[in-house]
Amino acid sequence: MLKANWWKNAVVYQIYPKSFLDTNNDGIGDLQGIISKLDYLKELGVDVLWLSPIYASPQADNGYDISDYEQIDPLYGSMADFEQLLEAAHNRDIKLMMDVVVNHTSDEHHWFIESRKSKDNQYRDYYIWKEGIADEPPTNWGSVFSGSAWEYDEATEQYYLHLFDKKQPDLNWENPLVRDEVYKMMRFWLDKGVDGFRLDVINFISKNTSYPNGALAAGQKYADGSAHFMNGPRIHEFLHEMNKEVFSKYDMMTVGEMPGTSPEDAAVYTNPDNDELQMIFTFEHMNLDCENGEKWQLKPLNLVDLKSNFEKWQTALFNKGWNSLYWNNHDQPRIVSRFGNDQQFREKSAKMLATCLHMMQGTPYIYQGEEIGMTNVQFERLEDYRDVELLNMYNEKKEQGWSHERIMEAIYTKGRDNARTPFQWNDKRYAGFSDTLPWIPVNPRYSVINAQAALEDANSIYYYYQKLIRLRKQLDVITTGSFQLLMKEHEDVFAYKRISETDTLVILCNFSEKLINLRNESFINSLEKAEILITNEEDREIHTLKPYEATVYKF
Repeated sequence: MLKANWWKNAVVYQIYPKSFLDTNNDGIGDLQGIISKLDYLKELGVDVLWLSPIYASPQADNGYDISDYEQIDPLYGSMADFEQLLEAAHNRDIKLMMDVVVNHTSDEHHWFIESRKSKDNQYRDYYIWKEGIADEPPTNWGSVFSGSAWEYDEATEQYYLHLFDKKQPDLNWENPLVRDEVYKMMRFWLDKGVDGFRLDVINFISKNTSYPNGALAAGQKYADGSAHFMNGPRIHEFLHEMNKEVFSKYDMMTVGEMPGTSPEDAAVYTNPDNDELQMIFTFEHMNLDCENGEKWQLKPLNLVDLKSNFEKWQTALFNKGWNSLYWNNHDQPRIVSRFGNDQQFREKSAKMLATCLHMMQGTPYIYQGEEIGMTNVQFERLEDYRDVELLNMYNEKKEQGWSHERIMEAIYTKGRDNARTPFQWNDKRYAGFSDTLPWIPVNPRYSVINAQAALEDANSIYYYYQKLIRLRKQLDVITTGSFQLLMKEHEDVFAYKRISETDTLVILCNFSEKLINLRNESFINSLEKAEILITNEEDREIHTLKPYEATVYKF
């Protein structure tokens, strides 16, 4: 019998199948590649694998444009391969979570192919079609991937909404037939034995059906329409219905990707009494190193802001909802390059960042390669990049007068392809990912940074993650304890306590290359009697923090 709320103690590992391991030498990762590395993941100690989409897709957005929800894309293998993966994972007590995209489909999905045939087609109302205004789109909304969020379709002389790429038309959730189709599809996978869903941009599914214009920023051609489609008027109703029709009938985990969500919103979405979702992905901490929330407008991270943000989320959801904890995923650059030091202190800062996150309350998510300290990549040629968002942004910023150098700096820092280069398994050609040229170039640092080297080094980042995962299983305080921020205004140290009835932990993390003196901190003398649970600094001294040191004390 499964323990109730097992997902609260679980650690999730995200696999980006395209870049994980290629076994048939077509340059693209596949399901057999994942099967062959399950023992590596079991050894790490993770409980759940989250697979980025593996459904049939034209791959305009690397599978987040689905053309058939109930077929495996031949790029990755067959349904038989998937069933083998599911069984092999379950045999190792590893659960499998699918990534499901129900805000939009591919324009090659048969629903959309039918929908665009005529205004009276039975599938017309599966999508959002509108008349233009004069020669302009129905609203001034911009797409997340640049340009207008509306695409004109000459066959029926109307526009369809696509909040992402024009090959990703938005589904019309006001139509109960659409919702029934989605719930049926979810049950299809759950009945196969899948253990949960990560729900892509799920808080976009309810739109303001009066479709007003968004506020237009100075100098911009298209407006931010998110006030009219994020956390929309019927979102709680739709999620509650989804829970009633699907989630409540299975022992499963759910996490909703929800940009633009506050802790107050999250407390409603994840409150068990509301029967919606178990946890959500927030983005606030991922927007702290950009100006005004504009991803490509870079600014240095202010650690005080980061600490304040985590404190807000840790306290707002305590005993109300549940946090998901992450630094990396397929949409984010590599954390050791972003908030750590990926050169002189790569291993040490990677361990520090892991410690800082994994000692908080919530379900931690590890993204493939994070456990070996994979770094961002800097391809000199734009043509080596593959991401539709990145390539569209390049053209848009060029039009706005940005220099090539400025755009490339933004790509090196924030581009999604930083996370999508092939997994570095060993120091052989193509990093052991494939025997042939991969779909995207390998990070040139693979000869030093790879899984084989990590497994052969007892002090590697991999084994450090393994220890963090074990501690979460052994100590209830990590799952149940309250959170108290220490040294709030310190610009280089992230320090906090976790407190339960039986244990207190003190977590000290130095986010800098400086030697930090702690002698004047009120809590410091009490640490002399404490047990050290984990540290990345062999030569530690109680009254100082060495560069990028992380130490966890237990009372």
